Amino acid sequence: MKVLLYSEGMKYIGKSGLGRAIEHQKKALALEGISFTTDYRDDFDLMHINTYFGQSYRLLHKVKKQGKPIVYHAHSTKEDFRNSFIFSNAVAPLFSKWILHCYSHGDVVLTPTPYSKQLLQQAGLEQPIIPISNGIDLSFYQATAEMGASFRQKYGYKAADKVVMSVGLYIKRKGILDFVALAKAMPAYQFIWFGYLNLHQVPREIREAVETKLPNLQFAGYVTPDELRNAYCGADLFFFPTYEETEGIVLLEALAMGQEILIRDIPIYEDDLVDGKHVYKGKTNDDFRRLISGILEGDLPSLKAAGQERIRQKDLSCIGSELRSAYETAIQLHKSENKRNSAPQTK
Repeated sequence: MKVLLYSEGMKYIGKSGLGRAIEHQKKALALEGISFTTDYRDDFDLMHINTYFGQSYRLLHKVKKQGKPIVYHAHSTKEDFRNSFIFSNAVAPLFSKWILHCYSHGDVVLTPTPYSKQLLQQAGLEQPIIPISNGIDLSFYQATAEMGASFRQKYGYKAADKVVMSVGLYIKRKGILDFVALAKAMPAYQFIWFGYLNLHQVPREIREAVETKLPNLQFAGYVTPDELRNAYCGADLFFFPTYEETEGIVLLEALAMGQEILIRDIPIYEDDLVDGKHVYKGKTNDDFRRLISGILEGDLPSLKAAGQERIRQKDLSCIGSELRSAYETAIQLHKSENKRNSAPQTK
C-alpha cells in the first residue's frame, strides 16, 4: 500500500496547527513503515487528503475517476471556524456546507477526537468517521534544564519570575482577549504568547489586544518547534484559554513536556482530561485568576506527572497503526461500494 498524503498550500498553513498535524502524519506513517508520497503525479493506491481548497477539490475528483479509495481528514468544523478571521462568523454557515460537501467524498473520514466526530455527525455527515488523534512525538518532547534556561535568557526572565505562556494564532477563539485581560489584572506574573497572524486579517479588538503595552506581557510571534519546546520547559504554567478546538496540538505538546496546565472547561476535554487530576480547568477570568495564583504560588497540588502520563497513548508510534487500520477500512469500503454499483439491477 502506497499513500498519497495530499495537502494544498503548505506555504500558508505550514505554521498553523493543521501544518503541524500534517507533519505528524508523515512521521507516523514512517514509523509504521507505510510508503507514502506527497506528489500527486506519483503512483499511489490511496489518497489521504487534508485540505479543502480548489486544487484539492479538483484532484479529489480526478482520483475518484481513477477508482482509488479516498480518506478525507476533517481538521475543521463550523464551530472552530467561528471567531477567527474578519467576517468568519458571517460566512460560517457557507463554510460548513463547503467542508461537509468535501468530506462527503471520502470513503472514510478521519477527525482528531470523538468530540469533533460528534459535531460532524450532528451537522449531517453520513460517511464513516474514525477519530484518530493528531498525536505527539514523545521522543522530541524531552525536557532538560538547558532548554528552560535558554528560554528565560532569550526573553529576559529572571529565575524568580513566574511565567505564564500560551500558544495560538491571533484569533478570538483562542482566548487571546482573556489572556491580555489577565496579564493586566495580574502584574506580579509574566505572560507570553507564542503564535502569529497578520493583523490585517483580524478584527480591531484583536489588533488592539496584540498591540497592548504592558511590562509583564510579550507577544513572541511564530517560533520554531525547538524554541517552543524551550518555552514549555522554562515557563511555570501553560494556560490554554481556547473556546473551541478539534484537538489542540499545543496542549498535547505542553502535557508531553510535563508542564502545569490550566485550560478552559469546554466539552472537547470533558472526558479526556479530568479537572484536578490531569489539568486544572476554569470557565471565567475570575476562575483563571484564582487558579493561576494557586498554581504559581504552590497552593494547589502539581498535576505534572499525571498529565504527562495521560499523553503517552498519543505517541506517534501508536498513531501510525491507527492510520493503517483506517486505510484498510477505506479500501474495503471502497471495494464493497464498487461491487454494489457494478451489480446488475433487478426489477
